[in-house]
Amino acid sequence: MNIETNFRQSKYCTAIENAMQTLGHATNLELLAVLREQFPDVSATTVHRATARLAQRGQLGLAPAGRDGSMRYDANVVPHDHFQCQRCFMLRDADIRDVVVPVIQVAIADCEIGGRLVISGLCKICKTFVKEEVGD
Repeated sequence: MNIETNFRQSKYCTAIENAMQTLGHATNLELLAVLREQFPDVSATTVHRATARLAQRGQLGLAPAGRDGSMRYDANVVPHDHFQCQRCFMLRDADIRDVVVPVIQVAIADCEIGGRLVISGLCKICKTFVKEEVGD
């Protein structure tokens, strides 16, 4: 990726980077809600353009999609894997590739895994909630 070193950093890009440090992962809609606390008139289009610019520069990573299929950004730009709750769609960074890929490679024989992994399941909160619903 060709990262620009001489670029204009708008107040919105700076605010998004700051918000992402707290949020970790977020959609444009989630970022819009956060930015409107500081900039009440910011538009969804402005947030979309700013996140696209930050992602293109390598200042934001891409994460697995949100609950509604919308693009989700990642504050962590170092390649890594994710755990995603299949009930609430919470995302957690994980670094499991070195442990899991060799096992999967054996199972799929002549095929090769090329990307990062997304493991799905139930987070601690949803697991507790589901147990309460079932009555365990």
